[in-house]
Amino acid sequence: MKIDGKQNIWKEYQKEIPDDNYYYARSCIRQNFFPASEETFLKIIKEVLGKNIYDDAHQTTCTGIAYHSDLVSFDTTMTVVARQFSLMNNVQLKNFVISCVTSFGIYSEAMETWKNFPETLEKTKEHLKNATGRDFTSPEIIAHTSDIIYKYREQIKEKAKFHLVNKNTGKPLRVVEHIGCHYAKIFPSKGIGGAEFPSVLSGMIESWGGEIIDYPERRHCCGFGFRHYIIKENRGYSLSNTKVKFDSMEPYKPDFVITNCPGCTFFMDRWQYVIAEMDNKTYGENGFGIPVLTYEEVAGLVLGFTPYTLGLQLHQVSIEPLMDKIGIPYDINEKYLGFENEEIGRPEKPKVLQVI
Repeated sequence: MKIDGKQNIWKEYQKEIPDDNYYYARSCIRQNFFPASEETFLKIIKEVLGKNIYDDAHQTTCTGIAYHSDLVSFDTTMTVVARQFSLMNNVQLKNFVISCVTSFGIYSEAMETWKNFPETLEKTKEHLKNATGRDFTSPEIIAHTSDIIYKYREQIKEKAKFHLVNKNTGKPLRVVEHIGCHYAKIFPSKGIGGAEFPSVLSGMIESWGGEIIDYPERRHCCGFGFRHYIIKENRGYSLSNTKVKFDSMEPYKPDFVITNCPGCTFFMDRWQYVIAEMDNKTYGENGFGIPVLTYEEVAGLVLGFTPYTLGLQLHQVSIEPLMDKIGIPYDINEKYLGFENEEIGRPEKPKVLQVI
Protein backbone atom coordinates (compact mmCIF):
# COMPACT_ATOMS: atom_id res chain seq x y z
CA MET A 1 0.00 0.00 0.00
CA LYS A 2 1.18 3.51 -0.79
CA ILE A 3 2.28 5.38 2.32
CA ASP A 4 0.04 8.38 1.65
CA GLY A 5 -2.92 6.05 1.15
CA LYS A 6 -2.31 4.38 4.49
CA GLN A 7 -1.96 7.74 6.19
CA ASN A 8 -5.28 8.91 4.74
CA ILE A 9 -7.02 5.78 6.00
CA TRP A 10 -5.27 6.16 9.37
CA LYS A 11 -6.69 9.69 9.72
CA GLU A 12 -10.20 8.28 9.43
CA TYR A 13 -9.64 6.11 12.49
CA GLN A 14 -8.48 8.64 15.05
CA LYS A 15 -10.63 9.24 18.06
CA GLU A 16 -10.92 11.72 20.86
CA ILE A 17 -9.68 10.23 24.12
CA PRO A 18 -10.64 12.18 27.25
CA ASP A 19 -7.73 13.32 29.39
CA ASP A 20 -9.39 13.40 32.84
CA ASN A 21 -12.62 13.09 34.85
CA TYR A 22 -13.68 9.55 34.00
CA TYR A 23 -16.74 7.53 34.97
CA TYR A 24 -15.47 3.96 35.22
CA ALA A 25 -17.62 1.09 33.92
CA ARG A 26 -16.34 -2.21 35.31
CA SER A 27 -16.47 -5.59 33.57
CA CYS A 28 -18.30 -8.55 35.08
CA ILE A 29 -16.00 -11.21 33.63
CA ARG A 30 -12.78 -9.26 34.22
CA GLN A 31 -13.65 -9.17 37.92
CA ASN A 32 -13.83 -12.96 37.87
CA PHE A 33 -10.98 -13.83 35.50
CA PHE A 34 -8.33 -11.20 36.30
CA PRO A 35 -9.75 -8.94 39.04
CA ALA A 36 -6.41 -7.31 39.86
CA SER A 37 -6.24 -5.81 36.35
CA GLU A 38 -9.11 -3.43 37.08
CA GLU A 39 -7.55 -2.43 40.40
CA THR A 40 -4.23 -1.91 38.61
CA PHE A 41 -5.91 0.36 36.07
CA LEU A 42 -7.43 2.46 38.85
CA LYS A 43 -4.08 2.68 40.62
CA ILE A 44 -2.31 3.81 37.44
CA ILE A 45 -4.98 6.43 36.70
CA LYS A 46 -5.15 7.82 40.23
CA GLU A 47 -1.63 7.42 41.64
CA VAL A 48 0.67 7.34 38.62
CA LEU A 49 -1.14 9.76 36.31
CA GLY A 50 -2.97 11.83 38.95
CA LYS A 51 -6.34 11.75 37.19
CA ASN A 52 -9.89 11.79 38.55
CA ILE A 53 -11.93 8.63 38.06
CA TYR A 54 -15.20 7.57 39.68
CA ASP A 55 -15.73 3.89 40.50
CA ASP A 56 -19.46 3.45 41.10
CA ALA A 57 -20.66 0.66 43.40
CA HIS A 58 -24.18 0.86 41.93
CA GLN A 59 -23.40 -0.15 38.36
CA THR A 60 -24.38 -3.54 36.95
CA THR A 61 -23.42 -5.80 34.07
CA CYS A 62 -24.08 -4.41 30.59
CA THR A 63 -25.79 -7.78 29.73
CA GLY A 64 -23.21 -8.31 26.93
CA ILE A 65 -22.73 -12.07 27.23
CA ALA A 66 -26.46 -12.71 27.58
CA TYR A 67 -27.26 -10.33 24.72
CA HIS A 68 -24.78 -11.94 22.34
CA SER A 69 -26.06 -15.37 23.39
CA ASP A 70 -29.65 -14.36 22.48
CA LEU A 71 -30.81 -14.59 26.10
CA VAL A 72 -31.57 -10.88 26.57
CA SER A 73 -33.30 -8.64 24.02
CA PHE A 74 -31.64 -5.51 22.69
CA ASP A 75 -34.46 -3.39 24.13
CA THR A 76 -33.57 -4.68 27.60
CA THR A 77 -29.86 -4.17 26.97
CA MET A 78 -30.39 -0.57 25.87
CA THR A 79 -32.42 0.09 29.03
CA VAL A 80 -29.58 -1.30 31.17
CA VAL A 81 -27.12 0.91 29.25
CA ALA A 82 -29.38 3.91 29.85
CA ARG A 83 -29.36 3.19 33.59
CA GLN A 84 -25.56 3.12 33.58
CA PHE A 85 -25.52 6.50 31.86
CA SER A 86 -27.97 7.86 34.42
CA LEU A 87 -25.54 6.83 37.19
CA MET A 88 -22.85 8.79 35.37
CA ASN A 89 -25.21 11.77 35.19
CA ASN A 90 -25.71 11.57 38.97
CA VAL A 91 -22.05 12.37 39.59
CA GLN A 92 -21.95 15.02 36.83
CA LEU A 93 -19.35 13.30 34.66
CA LYS A 94 -19.38 13.15 30.86
CA ASN A 95 -16.51 10.80 29.96
CA PHE A 96 -17.60 7.16 30.11
CA VAL A 97 -14.61 4.77 30.30
CA ILE A 98 -15.29 1.07 29.76
CA SER A 99 -13.21 -1.85 31.04
CA CYS A 100 -14.58 -4.66 28.83
CA VAL A 101 -14.43 -4.71 25.03
CA THR A 102 -17.79 -6.48 24.82
CA SER A 103 -19.28 -3.71 26.95
CA PHE A 104 -17.48 -1.22 24.69
CA GLY A 105 -19.30 -2.77 21.73
CA ILE A 106 -22.61 -2.77 23.61
CA TYR A 107 -22.41 0.90 24.58
CA SER A 108 -21.28 1.84 21.07
CA GLU A 109 -24.16 -0.10 19.53
CA ALA A 110 -26.73 1.53 21.80
CA MET A 111 -25.45 5.03 21.10
CA GLU A 112 -25.26 4.43 17.34
CA THR A 113 -28.80 3.04 17.40
CA TRP A 114 -30.12 6.08 19.28
CA LYS A 115 -28.25 8.41 16.92
CA ASN A 116 -29.74 6.86 13.80
CA PHE A 117 -33.17 5.99 15.20
CA PRO A 118 -34.35 8.79 17.54
CA GLU A 119 -37.64 6.98 18.09
CA THR A 120 -35.70 4.11 19.69
CA LEU A 121 -33.99 6.58 22.03
CA GLU A 122 -37.39 7.84 23.17
CA LYS A 123 -38.58 4.27 23.67
CA THR A 124 -35.51 3.51 25.79
CA LYS A 125 -36.07 6.62 27.89
CA GLU A 126 -39.66 5.50 28.48
CA HIS A 127 -38.53 2.01 29.49
CA LEU A 128 -35.95 3.41 31.91
CA LYS A 129 -38.48 5.80 33.46
CA ASN A 130 -41.05 3.07 33.92
CA ALA A 131 -38.55 0.62 35.39
CA THR A 132 -36.48 2.90 37.64
CA GLY A 133 -37.93 6.39 37.62
CA ARG A 134 -34.67 7.65 36.14
CA ASP A 135 -33.81 9.91 33.21
CA PHE A 136 -30.49 10.00 31.36
CA THR A 137 -28.33 11.78 28.85
CA SER A 138 -25.60 10.01 26.90
CA PRO A 139 -21.92 10.71 27.60
CA GLU A 140 -20.01 13.18 25.49
CA ILE A 141 -17.22 10.64 24.95
CA ILE A 142 -16.93 6.90 25.45
CA ALA A 143 -13.52 5.28 25.51
CA HIS A 144 -12.09 1.89 26.33
CA THR A 145 -9.66 1.67 29.23
CA SER A 146 -6.92 0.54 26.83
CA ASP A 147 -7.44 3.85 25.00
CA ILE A 148 -6.53 5.69 28.20
CA ILE A 149 -3.36 3.67 28.80
CA TYR A 150 -2.47 4.19 25.11
CA LYS A 151 -3.01 7.94 25.45
CA TYR A 152 -0.62 8.11 28.40
CA ARG A 153 1.88 5.48 27.21
CA GLU A 154 4.72 8.01 26.99
CA GLN A 155 4.07 9.30 30.50
CA ILE A 156 4.16 5.70 31.71
CA LYS A 157 7.43 5.24 29.84
CA GLU A 158 8.89 8.26 31.65
CA LYS A 159 8.02 6.68 34.99
CA ALA A 160 9.05 3.14 33.98
CA LYS A 161 11.38 1.09 36.13
CA PHE A 162 11.65 -1.69 33.55
CA HIS A 163 11.43 -1.90 29.77
CA LEU A 164 10.31 -4.67 27.44
CA VAL A 165 13.87 -5.68 26.66
CA ASN A 166 15.66 -8.98 27.24
CA LYS A 167 18.24 -8.13 29.90
CA ASN A 168 20.55 -10.92 28.71
CA THR A 169 20.63 -9.99 25.01
CA GLY A 170 19.69 -6.30 25.08
CA LYS A 171 17.13 -6.96 22.34
CA PRO A 172 13.47 -5.90 22.40
CA LEU A 173 11.05 -8.57 23.53
CA ARG A 174 8.99 -10.01 20.69
CA VAL A 175 5.31 -9.44 21.38
CA VAL A 176 2.04 -10.60 19.85
CA GLU A 177 -0.74 -8.03 20.27
CA HIS A 178 -4.27 -9.36 20.15
CA ILE A 179 -7.14 -6.89 19.75
CA GLY A 180 -10.56 -7.95 21.02
CA CYS A 181 -13.05 -8.28 18.16
CA HIS A 182 -15.64 -6.12 19.93
CA TYR A 183 -13.13 -3.29 20.23
CA ALA A 184 -12.23 -2.81 16.57
CA LYS A 185 -14.47 -4.94 14.35
CA ILE A 186 -18.04 -4.00 15.32
CA PHE A 187 -17.60 -0.24 14.90
CA PRO A 188 -14.11 0.30 13.43
CA SER A 189 -14.30 4.06 13.83
CA LYS A 190 -14.57 3.67 17.60
CA GLY A 191 -11.16 2.02 17.96
CA ILE A 192 -7.74 3.60 17.49
CA GLY A 193 -6.74 2.62 13.96
CA GLY A 194 -9.98 0.78 13.26
CA ALA A 195 -10.02 -2.86 12.20
CA GLU A 196 -7.30 -2.37 9.56
CA PHE A 197 -4.57 -0.66 11.57
CA PRO A 198 -5.42 -1.04 15.28
CA SER A 199 -2.56 0.44 17.26
CA VAL A 200 -3.90 0.69 20.79
CA LEU A 201 -1.73 -2.21 22.00
CA SER A 202 1.14 -2.02 19.52
CA GLY A 203 1.57 1.63 20.49
CA MET A 204 2.05 0.66 24.14
CA ILE A 205 4.53 -2.11 23.35
CA GLU A 206 6.67 0.01 21.04
CA SER A 207 6.73 2.90 23.55
CA TRP A 208 7.86 0.56 26.31
CA GLY A 209 10.68 -1.00 24.31
CA GLY A 210 9.16 -4.11 22.75
CA GLU A 211 8.84 -5.27 19.14
CA ILE A 212 5.49 -6.25 17.61
CA ILE A 213 5.30 -9.49 15.65
CA ASP A 214 3.28 -9.56 12.45
CA TYR A 215 2.12 -13.10 11.72
CA PRO A 216 -0.51 -14.65 9.40
CA GLU A 217 -3.37 -14.97 11.91
CA ARG A 218 -2.72 -11.67 13.67
CA ARG A 219 -6.35 -10.54 13.32
CA HIS A 220 -7.92 -13.98 13.84
CA CYS A 221 -10.50 -14.20 16.64
CA CYS A 222 -9.43 -15.93 19.87
CA GLY A 223 -12.51 -18.12 19.54
CA PHE A 224 -14.55 -17.03 22.59
CA GLY A 225 -17.66 -16.55 20.48
CA PHE A 226 -20.18 -16.52 23.41
CA ARG A 227 -22.45 -19.21 21.96
CA HIS A 228 -19.38 -21.34 21.27
CA TYR A 229 -18.36 -21.39 24.89
CA ILE A 230 -21.63 -21.04 26.78
CA ILE A 231 -22.74 -24.41 25.39
CA LYS A 232 -20.31 -27.10 26.50
CA GLU A 233 -20.71 -29.17 23.34
CA ASN A 234 -19.58 -26.21 21.20
CA ARG A 235 -16.34 -25.46 23.03
CA GLY A 236 -14.29 -27.28 20.42
CA TYR A 237 -14.95 -24.31 18.11
CA SER A 238 -13.41 -21.97 20.68
CA LEU A 239 -10.42 -24.23 21.22
CA SER A 240 -9.77 -24.71 17.51
CA ASN A 241 -9.67 -20.95 16.91
CA THR A 242 -7.09 -20.48 19.65
CA LYS A 243 -5.02 -23.36 18.28
CA VAL A 244 -4.99 -21.75 14.83
CA LYS A 245 -3.57 -18.57 16.35
CA PHE A 246 -0.85 -20.30 18.37
CA ASP A 247 0.18 -22.57 15.49
CA SER A 248 0.53 -19.43 13.34
CA MET A 249 2.55 -17.38 15.85
CA GLU A 250 4.79 -20.23 17.06
CA PRO A 251 7.50 -19.92 14.35
CA TYR A 252 8.01 -16.25 15.30
CA LYS A 253 8.95 -17.19 18.89
CA PRO A 254 6.99 -14.51 20.78
CA ASP A 255 8.00 -13.73 24.34
CA PHE A 256 4.44 -12.94 25.34
CA VAL A 257 0.95 -11.97 24.14
CA ILE A 258 -0.84 -8.77 25.18
CA THR A 259 -4.62 -8.40 24.82
CA ASN A 260 -7.27 -5.81 25.62
CA CYS A 261 -10.20 -8.22 26.06
CA PRO A 262 -10.84 -10.28 29.22
CA GLY A 263 -12.23 -13.20 27.24
CA CYS A 264 -9.25 -13.22 24.87
CA THR A 265 -6.79 -13.17 27.77
CA PHE A 266 -8.63 -15.98 29.52
CA PHE A 267 -8.98 -18.31 26.55
CA MET A 268 -5.54 -17.78 25.05
CA ASP A 269 -4.09 -18.48 28.49
CA ARG A 270 -6.26 -21.45 29.51
CA TRP A 271 -6.49 -23.21 26.15
CA GLN A 272 -2.71 -23.64 26.13
CA TYR A 273 -3.14 -26.01 29.07
CA VAL A 274 -5.91 -27.88 27.23
CA ILE A 275 -3.84 -28.20 24.04
CA ALA A 276 -0.91 -29.50 26.08
CA GLU A 277 -3.09 -32.15 27.73
CA MET A 278 -4.77 -33.17 24.45
CA ASP A 279 -1.85 -33.04 22.02
CA ASN A 280 1.23 -33.07 24.29
CA LYS A 281 2.04 -29.72 22.67
CA THR A 282 3.44 -26.54 24.26
CA TYR A 283 4.27 -23.29 22.49
CA GLY A 284 6.79 -21.49 24.67
CA GLU A 285 10.38 -22.22 25.62
CA ASN A 286 11.41 -25.27 27.68
CA GLY A 287 7.92 -26.72 27.86
CA PHE A 288 6.31 -23.53 29.14
CA GLY A 289 3.47 -21.76 27.38
CA ILE A 290 3.52 -18.27 25.91
CA PRO A 291 2.42 -15.84 28.66
CA VAL A 292 -0.79 -13.95 27.87
CA LEU A 293 -1.17 -10.67 29.77
CA THR A 294 -3.65 -7.85 30.03
CA TYR A 295 -2.36 -4.40 29.09
CA GLU A 296 -2.77 -3.28 32.73
CA GLU A 297 -0.54 -6.13 33.88
CA VAL A 298 2.10 -5.16 31.32
CA ALA A 299 1.88 -1.50 32.37
CA GLY A 300 2.13 -2.53 36.01
CA LEU A 301 5.24 -4.62 35.37
CA VAL A 302 6.86 -1.77 33.46
CA LEU A 303 6.06 0.63 36.30
CA GLY A 304 7.59 -1.71 38.87
CA PHE A 305 4.45 -2.74 40.73
CA THR A 306 4.93 -5.77 43.02
CA PRO A 307 4.29 -8.64 40.56
CA TYR A 308 1.84 -10.73 42.54
CA THR A 309 -0.34 -7.75 43.44
CA LEU A 310 -1.05 -7.67 39.68
CA GLY A 311 -2.76 -11.05 39.94
CA LEU A 312 -0.17 -12.87 37.82
CA GLN A 313 -0.72 -16.03 39.88
CA LEU A 314 -4.19 -16.34 38.32
CA HIS A 315 -2.73 -17.18 34.92
CA GLN A 316 -2.47 -20.80 33.84
CA VAL A 317 0.73 -20.06 31.89
CA SER A 318 3.55 -19.03 34.24
CA ILE A 319 4.68 -15.41 33.95
CA GLU A 320 7.93 -15.90 35.89
CA PRO A 321 10.08 -16.82 32.84
CA LEU A 322 9.02 -13.51 31.26
CA MET A 323 9.91 -11.57 34.41
CA ASP A 324 13.30 -13.31 34.43
CA LYS A 325 13.95 -12.10 30.87
CA ILE A 326 13.09 -8.51 31.77
CA GLY A 327 14.96 -8.65 35.07
CA ILE A 328 11.96 -8.02 37.30
CA PRO A 329 12.59 -9.31 40.83
CA TYR A 330 9.94 -11.42 42.56
CA ASP A 331 9.62 -13.63 45.60
CA ILE A 332 8.12 -16.94 44.54
CA ASN A 333 7.06 -17.55 48.15
CA GLU A 334 4.58 -14.66 47.79
CA LYS A 335 2.83 -16.15 44.78
CA TYR A 336 -0.01 -17.82 46.67
CA LEU A 337 -0.38 -15.53 49.66
CA GLY A 338 -3.54 -13.59 50.42
CA PHE A 339 -3.94 -10.02 51.57
CA GLU A 340 -3.03 -10.97 55.12
CA ASN A 341 -0.10 -13.18 54.04
CA GLU A 342 -2.14 -16.33 54.54
CA GLU A 343 -1.57 -19.31 52.24
CA ILE A 344 -4.51 -19.45 49.82
CA GLY A 345 -3.69 -22.85 48.35
CA ARG A 346 -1.70 -24.00 45.37
CA PRO A 347 -3.18 -25.45 42.19
CA GLU A 348 -2.32 -28.95 41.08
CA LYS A 349 0.44 -28.91 38.47
CA PRO A 350 -0.52 -30.03 34.95
CA LYS A 351 1.00 -33.13 33.43
CA VAL A 352 2.53 -31.56 30.29
CA LEU A 353 2.62 -27.77 30.52
CA GLN A 354 5.51 -26.62 32.69
CA VAL A 355 4.57 -24.17 35.44
CA ILE A 356 6.35 -22.46 38.32
